[in-house]
Amino acid sequence: MAGNLLSEQDQNRYYAVIMAGGGGTRLWPWSRKGNTKQMLRIVDSRSMFQITVDRIKDLINTDNMLVITTAEQAEKLESQSDEVLHKNYILEPMPKGTASVVGMAAIQLLARNRDAVMAILTADHYIRNEQYFRSLLESAFVEAEKGHLVTLGIQPTFPSTGMGYIEQGEFLEKEAGNDVYKVNTFREKPDHDTAVEFLKSGKFSWNSGMFIWRADRILDEIQKDLPDLYKKLMEIYPSIGTDDYDRKVAEIWPTIQPTTIDYGVMEKADDVVVLPAVELGWNDIGSWESIYDVIDGDENGNIYINCRTLNIDSKGILSCSENKDKMIIAVGMKDVVVVETDKAVMVCPKQDTQRVKEIVQYLKDHNLDFYL
Repeated sequence: MAGNLLSEQDQNRYYAVIMAGGGGTRLWPWSRKGNTKQMLRIVDSRSMFQITVDRIKDLINTDNMLVITTAEQAEKLESQSDEVLHKNYILEPMPKGTASVVGMAAIQLLARNRDAVMAILTADHYIRNEQYFRSLLESAFVEAEKGHLVTLGIQPTFPSTGMGYIEQGEFLEKEAGNDVYKVNTFREKPDHDTAVEFLKSGKFSWNSGMFIWRADRILDEIQKDLPDLYKKLMEIYPSIGTDDYDRKVAEIWPTIQPTTIDYGVMEKADDVVVLPAVELGWNDIGSWESIYDVIDGDENGNIYINCRTLNIDSKGILSCSENKDKMIIAVGMKDVVVVETDKAVMVCPKQDTQRVKEIVQYLKDHNLDFYL
């Protein structure tokens, strides 16, 4: 059960929806089909999914935690944590973008509670300051009750070209000590010079992809901006809790046009507010290079994950293996990532780890699915 952070009334209507269906291919070859990023034990002995659940269980009733994922991944996720009830796993037959995921979660919650307020979270974020995160989430729930579409922004620490940005507008109020701003615009991933200008202005946050809103409110926006998706969700809605549910989902889901909640709704919506998170210690661990930001290395900046290492005259080496008894040795190397699995070995300069997507694309193009 949740702790004393929220009243009993709040606990009954506040929900967390954890999106856990992604492939996490940017951490290939460790992350791949059947062993995706959210299942990996990257930071400590817990998987990213377990860390996500643990982070919110003092705020949200375990009865009110939902996980949206694929059937293939659900069984493995469920084996990692007994906090989320079996009935609270919502399965998507195939990926159709985050807009459909949000819509599916919203109709599921409305079928349970007409007053449901939902936080959309992901299963693969790392957050160092968890107490502050829970404070932000509490404030966001209060703002969502007022009818706002709420997002959590991340204070930029460098001019990232890999993140989307949120431009802060008018200051609205403080909620439990957290600043609330009207959102002017959502901006796509910028080039370097534009990112530098964003950073200098002090008016931009990174788009974390974490959103909070009333279930009925987001469905109203989906109806306005994505009417075809709304129509299909409403075809599924009456079947929730009936023997016909699985058939309806299997019939309708493949016909949904994929789109993201950001592009499909948030960039067009009115009354969007942002709570900028300052010093949250957030990272989406989007590449091997990003692991350097969340795990402290030794005196030479060397990091090892689930393996033994020997680094001779080597600095900034990230060594990772699926086999904890495997020894990875580096001699005279600097800033290199070495990942060893039972199917592949990858050696890559730290600064080129974003190019993992080229490897994954090559394997797909050449029907080498065994390695995916």
